[in-house]
Amino acid sequence: MPGYPGYGYPGTAHPGTGYSGSGYPGTAYPGAAYPGGMYGQGWPGGTYVPNNGHGTAALVLGIIGLVLSPSIVLGIVLGVLAIVFGVLGRARAASGEATNGGSALAGVILGVVAVVASVVMIFVYIATADDGSGSGDDPDYADVSSAAASPLADIGC
Repeated sequence: MPGYPGYGYPGTAHPGTGYSGSGYPGTAYPGAAYPGGMYGQGWPGGTYVPNNGHGTAALVLGIIGLVLSPSIVLGIVLGVLAIVFGVLGRARAASGEATNGGSALAGVILGVVAVVASVVMIFVYIATADDGSGSGDDPDYADVSSAAASPLADIGC
């Protein structure tokens, strides 16, 4: 600035402020007593990231397996995978590596329900299966294949 020689350089006075420009402790400049960080301090310690992948996978596979349990094969396969991932997730939660032990347990439960529902669906499909023989084993069933259709009435004028 014109009229103020040395303005802004360390060790020079700032006119009208009463503070010297020195950044060393003991000066009148506020905050000067707190020097910056020392060389070699390094980065602060990293944060812990839990390994929740198995528990989350178990929960997702259990839900999808339960929804697809009427297809039998997908219900059984996804249910078994949910059980396996759930057990692994529970083990990690017990050892402190993961924080979602409840999700892993829910995945195990849903996996078991999906497998049981798929096995029940096997029996339902067997019980309701039509053998296609057309034997007419129901005596009260009326066979209308030989019935003659009556002509429609002519209502035109």
